[in-house]
Amino acid sequence: MSVSEMAHEVVEVAGEVQGPEGLSGATPDVRRVLLVWDAPNLDMGLGAILGGRPTAAYRPRFDALGRWLLARTAELSVGSVTRVEPEATVFTNIAPGTADVVRPWVEALRNVGYAVFAKPKIDEDSDVDADMLAHIELRRRGVGLAGIMVASADGQAFREPLEELAAAGVPVQVLGFREHASWAVTSDTLEFIDLEDIPGVFREPLPRVSLDSLPDEGAWLQPFRPLSALLTSRPAQGVA
Repeated sequence: MSVSEMAHEVVEVAGEVQGPEGLSGATPDVRRVLLVWDAPNLDMGLGAILGGRPTAAYRPRFDALGRWLLARTAELSVGSVTRVEPEATVFTNIAPGTADVVRPWVEALRNVGYAVFAKPKIDEDSDVDADMLAHIELRRRGVGLAGIMVASADGQAFREPLEELAAAGVPVQVLGFREHASWAVTSDTLEFIDLEDIPGVFREPLPRVSLDSLPDEGAWLQPFRPLSALLTSRPAQGVA
């Protein structure tokens, strides 16, 4: 089953369980400027840039991102005949035994004003792609979206749905790291914004290395995931 098909099933279930308003109490007379943050994907991308787990200086500041979202919402609300409000949700997986470690981060996000969708990480198929797509689809229904920002490098999951939204006239922005989102950087229909270009999201400049601008002495490029992942990956993920 494809991600889009799984998303359709999630939408139907969410509509039955939560009613016509969907997640977070959306009302039918409000258009949303939606921010969807793919935590597992961006954590992997940031870890690849840093070569390990980020320290405090290199963790994204969600308060700065929230202020940027508020400014973007103000832009998109100009001339709108319906009320336009921002809504930000972080989607994440919770691995077994990590709840106590992750809890302070989740509570901090909620205190800033973000909703959090947390899903147990049971196996490789326990990702949150379908849930993110279902959330976007729920918000698109009714009065619809005034704008959408998806923070992810996962072109396989998001490229087609976002291009469809852009073709329908919804302002679409992809947030992420340019090294890992060439599908969005080179897109003719999607606007890409590097997270490091949003003021205040990172306290310190990221130690980024590009193949187009390598230092004379060379540079180490860390793996995106451990070799042990080959034991559980699909055969089609091989390297020629």
